[in-house]
Amino acid sequence: MPRTAGATPFGTLRFLYVGTGKFEDDLRFYRDEVGAEVVWNLEGFGARVAALRIANGPLLLIADHRHAPSTMPVYEVADLKAVVKGLKAKGCTPESGPFEIPNGPCCVFKDPSGNEFAIFEDVRPGVFEAESVKPRRTSRRTK
Repeated sequence: MPRTAGATPFGTLRFLYVGTGKFEDDLRFYRDEVGAEVVWNLEGFGARVAALRIANGPLLLIADHRHAPSTMPVYEVADLKAVVKGLKAKGCTPESGPFEIPNGPCCVFKDPSGNEFAIFEDVRPGVFEAESVKPRRTSRRTK
C-alpha cells in the first residue's frame, strides 16, 4: 500500500537523549550559557537525568548513564505493541525492551550503522512536568 503524504512510521520526536560524562558541567552549560529552561532534574537508580527545553520541538535529555558523546532520538508512538509487531514483521528486531521509562513502555532499536533510536507509548503524559509544579515535601526530624 503506498504511503500517503505526511504519513510517518512513528509519531512525534519527543526527546533527544544525550549522554554526558560531566553532568553538572553540561547542565550548567545548557542552562547558563545556552539559556535552556530546566524542565526537570532528577537523580535515581544510580543515574542523573535532566530535561531541558532548548528549542521548539523535543526536549533535550542529558543523562549520565548514557555514554558520551551519543544522541538517541526517542519517538512517541500511539501503540507500542502494534508498532513493534510491524517492525518485527519487516525484520527489525528491538535491541532491548520493552522496558519502562517514566512516560511508559519503551523499546530501543539500532540501524545497520549502529545508531540507536527508541520508541515509546506515552501512558503517563507529563509525569515529571506535573511533579515539578507540586509543592516539595520536607522531612522533619524527631528528637
